[in-house]
Amino acid sequence: MPFSIKKIHDLIQLLFPMACYGCALPLMNGESEICNTCLESLPFTDHHLHQENLVAKQFWGRIPLNAAMAMLFFKRGNATRQLIHHLKYGNHPELGLKLGILLGERLLSAPQYQAIDFLIPVPLHLKRAAQRGYNQSDYIARGISQVLEVPLSNRHLFRKSATDSQTRKGRFLRFENMATAFELQNAEELENTHILLIDDVLTTGATMEACALTLLQAMPEKISIAALAFVK
Repeated sequence: MPFSIKKIHDLIQLLFPMACYGCALPLMNGESEICNTCLESLPFTDHHLHQENLVAKQFWGRIPLNAAMAMLFFKRGNATRQLIHHLKYGNHPELGLKLGILLGERLLSAPQYQAIDFLIPVPLHLKRAAQRGYNQSDYIARGISQVLEVPLSNRHLFRKSATDSQTRKGRFLRFENMATAFELQNAEELENTHILLIDDVLTTGATMEACALTLLQAMPEKISIAALAFVK
């Protein structure tokens, strides 16, 4: 009897097991991208359950948001840092999809993240996207889209200029660096809608703030923010 596709997959997995992106140990049958041990030990924030969380407070007095959250804490040496590194620099878009699904599952239980009309990932400049091969925030958004069944849009927000690295800049310089980096297209489609803006890592919030200010020109009813990780 010929092998089924599942049996062939299981045999390949047995002979050449994939490694967990968190701990680098072989994945067991039924696991994908992240092993169950790493999943259970990830530093989840539970921001989606609390309207007044650390991420939301960062934007108070800066931009009017319906809700803001991050799924994980990002700290030196923890598994989140390893996952983000693989996602951004290791050419593993499938990891972004996996993490986006985890994020979407949390948003399902958050009342303030219901009735969303568009998922909009923070865009990369074309030059940066070509170097990396993909936009990691786009794959996070794809995972969220699978869970929430909300369309992802790459036709409204664009990065019109390639900005300098944000790594060593403070909050003011980060915002100054990003203030004019984005542009809006097809704005009429966003009027009176609920937009969920998505990024990978949130530090000072300068990038998200610049994106949200650009999107506000379209006069949406609500803008919410969701990030994969938050640097405390």
